[in-house]
Order: sequence, then C-alpha cells, then structure tokens
Amino acid sequence: MESFEKEIAAYLKIPYAIGVASGTDALLLSLMALGIKEGDRVATVAYTFFSTGGSISRLGAIPVYLDIDPKTYNLDPDKFEVYLRKARRKKERPKVVIPVHLFGQMANMEAIMEVARRYEIRVVEDAAQALGATEKNDSLRRSKEPKEWKAGTIGDLGCFSFYPSKNLGGFGDGGLVVTANQELAEKIRILRVHGSELRYHHRQIGICSRLDALQAAVLRVKLKYLNQWTEKRRENAHRYQALLSESGLVPNFLALPETREGHYHIYNQFVIRAKERDALRQYLRAEGIGSEVYYPIPLHLQECYRHLRYRPGDLPESERAAQETMALPIYPELTVAQQQRVGRAIRDFYYLSQKQKVGGQ
Repeated sequence: MESFEKEIAAYLKIPYAIGVASGTDALLLSLMALGIKEGDRVATVAYTFFSTGGSISRLGAIPVYLDIDPKTYNLDPDKFEVYLRKARRKKERPKVVIPVHLFGQMANMEAIMEVARRYEIRVVEDAAQALGATEKNDSLRRSKEPKEWKAGTIGDLGCFSFYPSKNLGGFGDGGLVVTANQELAEKIRILRVHGSELRYHHRQIGICSRLDALQAAVLRVKLKYLNQWTEKRRENAHRYQALLSESGLVPNFLALPETREGHYHIYNQFVIRAKERDALRQYLRAEGIGSEVYYPIPLHLQECYRHLRYRPGDLPESERAAQETMALPIYPELTVAQQQRVGRAIRDFYYLSQKQKVGGQ
C-alpha cells in the first residue's frame, strides 16, 4: 500500500496521500480530521452521490445543500457566497464546504477557494469522479510559468474513490485522501486505524479504514495506463459532441456537456440533457444500448433529509438536472461504430417521437 501511496502522490504532485477503504470513508475521515462534530454545518451540493451528504450526517453534522451551475453541474460559487451572506451569525455558517467535481470536470475552485478563505471555511474536495482533471486559473495563467491545479489538491483535503466503475478502479472498494498539510495527513493516518498511533493505545476514536494491499497492487498496475485511458475517453466524448451536434437535435431536444475554459475534463461520465429522457432511455434499452441516470433524486429531497425541511423548488437547477440528465457509454474501449450506433438510435427516437406527435394531432 505504501508504494501505491507514493506513486499516486507523485502523480497528483502533492506531498501526502493516504489510502483508505472507500471514497465514502475518505470523506468521513477528512471531516473527522477537521474536527467536525454534532451540530456543525457543512455545505455541499444536492446534486451528487449520497456519500457526500451521508458522510456529513454520520458525524451528526448538518448538511447545507446548495444549488449547482446548470452547465457544469458543480457548485455555483455565487450561490455559495449568497448563502454565506445570508447566514449573518458566524455559528450559522458552515465550518467546511465540500465542492464535488462531478462527472469528471472540476468545480470552479479558484472562485470557491477565494470565497472560502474570505469566510474562513475549510475545503474538502470530493474528487471521486475526477482523478486527473485539472483547472488553469487566471492568476496562474498570468504568471511566467503557467501551471495547473489538479482535482483534489487545492483544498485542505482531497478525496478519491477507486470503486470499479471509476476511471481508476480496483477490483472492489478503495479510496484515498490527499493533502499538502503534514498535520492533517498524520491525523488521517491515525484515524484510519481506530485512532491508534501505538498498537492497543488509543488517544482518540477512529475507524477501521485501510486500503487493502491487494487493491493497492491492482491500482499500481492500472495507474500506469490512466492517462492513456483518459485520452480515449476524451476522444469518445469529442466524437459524441460531433455526432450529436450534426444530428440536428441540439439544442431543441438535447443539451451536450460543456467544459469551462481552462479545464481538462476526464469524462468519468458523458452526461447529456434530453427531452423525454425516460422514454429515450427505454428506447435505447430496447436497442441494446445502455444508459444511466445520475442522480434521479437530489439529496435535499431524499426521504432521510425531510427533517431539514427543504421543499421542491428550493434548488431548481439541481432538481431540473435530476429530471433531464442521462449518461451515455463512454468507456475507453468504445468503438467508433458503437458510438455511431448510439447516435443513430437517439436520432431515430426523436424522429419517431415527433412523427407520432404529428400523426396524433
């Protein structure tokens, strides 16, 4: 495991990388290391996988759900700051914000970090879907030596998942926490082994969350191919963009993914917005073409969060994304012919749908 930690730290160009049992544990341990406790507020987005919010709740903290940028599906920095301004008393403000780099594109970290620093809020990046994604910010672009930020390396702590479906996936669960802060790194290392520095001696309460040595061995081999696989995903994404744009379906029936300027999108998923989404998915399924919906119910409307008293309409962009988005196959081995088939099937669905509507009038 130690060898993998060194190699992934070198890949991310960050001093400390600590392997843990899952991406969910990475988030949980990060919040524990920052001292989050019962009653504390932690801000994040509602349009994300459940573990982002669930990790907050496991500590008895209160998740504060914010809305997304409708083009990138990531935390909207302006809405983040608006919320902070409304929370006039300091105790009403979150102690931590968790921006999620959804679908493989980084959130606007330059703006988020500026707001977080101004309000003295710690930052934990949920980079579970974004290993290898980068952002060039304006201040760095103006420097003599242009640099880029890598997902997970900008905030106080960054969290990754190695679930098999990720761009770098193991044969089972696995996760990682990275940081440039030595003190936080040591806290994570201790917390992942029941809070023990010396065997059978516990000065704090941690959890059992080590990255399995077998998973680490698998990930070491696969890490060598990650950049190659990422480039194949990007090629497939660009081909989809061309195929679907040429179909005449954009923008009346489809909206395609948008990449912010200066961002390197790794396309953990290729997510489109589609009219009659559920009917389109059913048609594709009948044609032997898979698709997926991430995520059909945003977190603020989940049954387990009724006590937070969010209502439909509170976070309109998150709710609209949940109703309209779907992911198409994007894995590196996808062939040109397979993508062309997907494009034809989508075009045929809307052609038949419109024909039936005209015939029914």
